[in-house]
Amino acid sequence: MRLFMLPLILLCSSTVFGLAPTGPWDNFNLAPKSKTVYPAAIHSTNGTVENVQRLIQNRGSATLSGQGSWVALDYGVEVGGLISMNFDVITSTSAISLSFTESPLFIRPTASDDSSYPSENTTFDGVLRVPAPLKTGFWTQPAAALRGGFRYLVIISNSASPVTISNVSCAISFMPHVQDLRAYSGYFYAGDPFYHDSDFLTKVWYAGAYTVQTNTVPLNTGRKVPFAAPGTWANNANLGVAGPIIVDGAKRDRAVWPGDMGIAVPAQFVSTNDLIPTRNALSTMFAAINPSTGALPESGPPLSQQGSDTYHAWTLIGTHNYYLYSGDTVWLKQIWSNYTKAVAFLEGKVDKTGLINITGLRDWARLGGGGYNAEGNALLYRVSSQYFILIVLTTSADLASYLNNTDQASAWAKNATALKTNFNNAFWLESAGMYRDNQTTTLCPQDANSFAVLFNLTSSVDQSKRISEGLLKNWNALGPVAPELPDTISPFISGFELQAHFEAGNDARALDLLRRTWGYMLYTNISVQSTLLEGFTGNGSLAYRWYRGYNNDPSYTSHSHGWSAGPTAALSTYVLGLSVSSPQGKTWIIAPHIDGGLPAAEGGFETALGWFGVKWAITKAPDGSNMLSLHIDTPEGTSGLVKAPTSMGSVLTLDGREEGVESMAVVHLSGGRHAIVFQ
Repeated sequence: MRLFMLPLILLCSSTVFGLAPTGPWDNFNLAPKSKTVYPAAIHSTNGTVENVQRLIQNRGSATLSGQGSWVALDYGVEVGGLISMNFDVITSTSAISLSFTESPLFIRPTASDDSSYPSENTTFDGVLRVPAPLKTGFWTQPAAALRGGFRYLVIISNSASPVTISNVSCAISFMPHVQDLRAYSGYFYAGDPFYHDSDFLTKVWYAGAYTVQTNTVPLNTGRKVPFAAPGTWANNANLGVAGPIIVDGAKRDRAVWPGDMGIAVPAQFVSTNDLIPTRNALSTMFAAINPSTGALPESGPPLSQQGSDTYHAWTLIGTHNYYLYSGDTVWLKQIWSNYTKAVAFLEGKVDKTGLINITGLRDWARLGGGGYNAEGNALLYRVSSQYFILIVLTTSADLASYLNNTDQASAWAKNATALKTNFNNAFWLESAGMYRDNQTTTLCPQDANSFAVLFNLTSSVDQSKRISEGLLKNWNALGPVAPELPDTISPFISGFELQAHFEAGNDARALDLLRRTWGYMLYTNISVQSTLLEGFTGNGSLAYRWYRGYNNDPSYTSHSHGWSAGPTAALSTYVLGLSVSSPQGKTWIIAPHIDGGLPAAEGGFETALGWFGVKWAITKAPDGSNMLSLHIDTPEGTSGLVKAPTSMGSVLTLDGREEGVESMAVVHLSGGRHAIVFQ
């Protein structure tokens, strides 16, 4: 097998993707092979259910007899869509109902897990009733009753009369514009010798990619607002200006949330490069701008929540991310007027202190926001050495430069420089070696400190390392418990902390965090074990945000939330070391993080310019020292930098030529295939 074969072109409806090379990593791709899927196993039964094994993979008919008899079908992974089945033998009184759940904890004949509204009794949604008289033949779930995310389907007999069924299937609704859901344009592959499952890193990369796929949905499948009445649910609301569109979760909320996109979209880029849903989501947010003030909504329709300065900032961050990945200047020009209004809205909240005064208080659920808050001010700033998360003011400077608006670029860059100084003066707490939440507290939040390292708000490498060390104080066996939201492990904010440890040069610590938090999500027997949890409590329960808006309803927690897909992009960007530094990868950076003990890694992604691939391995030199062998493949006409890891010395060979120049810890290369050995 060739290491970097030229990507093939796959035509999927109106969408064109390149295909990543095939290899053993394909075994970890969770996307179904067909858009019609059948149960993979029988989880459990109750009462009289005959020939139940025939329902697996559509092998025949099964009969449920007696009131309350039921069968729980297991699709094996998270799926979402409309259920169909055949009613083969019925009577005039035969009737059934259906319940759905992502977690096996809520397999039951009386209710689905909750998606409409959180209720402490966990039964708000109820079941989908299919009453008598049934009709012999093919039946399909009503479109409004779509369940966007579930693994287990329970079919219950609601009559003393028997009912014989067959052909129980789910028509996948997510990614409606793509026929082959497994046709990824990127891949990642690395063994993990320090975890109980040596394939864990590859598995979590694909779990994040699949999570984002399940969050890419048709336009008219949003959660109905006002919410459906108790005992029902509805997913037939309009989500924006165009579809398909990326939303926050498969089961719920099923709306555009730009903060979530800060994690989900980079994962989307490195795995499928399916950026149409992102463009539609961002267009939706800009279409809803307040024309008088320049304020952007916190979320898209049907929720259309207002009043969040931080999520306003995330829309602007997302704009830069989308442009960096796509190079879509036509779209950028279309939204540029609203973009500049939105930047002015945030700048208008910067007062004589030189800091932004956060007055739009809605956020990712954290406590203690508002005022001169470190998180809000971090989200106003950007001087990042990576493409991953770019922040509002200098994001604006970059975009202005691309559009030749040099005066705007200069002004915004000047503002950002001043903000960095003001941020450090206001929030740095020397005694803790971290940034405090505001000027009246000693609480040092997970979000602002992670952002500070990631966005280059720190003034030295030592300061970043101190923050990385300080963040450890929040950890338990399952990961970081956020001080700004006690009893909560947030994979959203932990996704930024994961990157921050890599940025601080603590590769082993980053991988430790990844194994704790995402390992728990993938392997705990209370999760869907394929896509990634919205969050969980400090002891691992599903009662995420039990006291903060979710009414102590663990069934409401989403098991497929794009904001939890941080490892997908982080593994590509840091472990693999591959990132683009200008639109579409016209320039790029390759800087593998090899100090976590991994022996090798490979992978890549595509942009409109072509294929970007990296493969590296650690071997022993004759003198016993470590050597890094690096193979790269980037499109002709591009150029980039290859940076030696800090634990390595100079270039030993470059494309077979001996170099041995100590100053060549950074190599400037043109696009094409290259082989480098560092020692």
